[in-house]
Amino acid sequence: MSQARTNARKAAVQALYQWQMTGQNLSAIEMQFLEEERLKDAQKSYFNELFHGIPKSLDVIDETLMQFVDRPVEAIDPVERAILRIGVYELLNRLDMPYRVVLNESINLAKCFGADGSHRYVNGILDKVAQQKRAVEIQAKNRKASDANG
Repeated sequence: MSQARTNARKAAVQALYQWQMTGQNLSAIEMQFLEEERLKDAQKSYFNELFHGIPKSLDVIDETLMQFVDRPVEAIDPVERAILRIGVYELLNRLDMPYRVVLNESINLAKCFGADGSHRYVNGILDKVAQQKRAVEIQAKNRKASDANG
């Protein structure tokens, strides 16, 4: 994955966190990020897709999360919640992106922004989401691996 896309995810975590905590208007938060040049090294179009797409799809994303988390989504640490929402969004909507890339990027976001050990929590949840939502992709990858070893 490109560093610009990784930077877009990092900015999206921060912007979603701010939105979750303040309830501020999305456009106002986005404008603030642009004015402060926090998107300078980020793929702006991808930041925009995540930052506007996640709130639009929030019901579906949170319903998906609810199947795999041990508490109400709103009770999850706000940083982890933002990261999980990005991961679920990508697993559901970005089928062009391999599920392993989504998991790795989410783990790295948790290591960067989350509390100690939060990357394990994020990995555990998103792996379960991937097993359900990307089952065909995972089975194909497993078949290919077993064919190569057989």
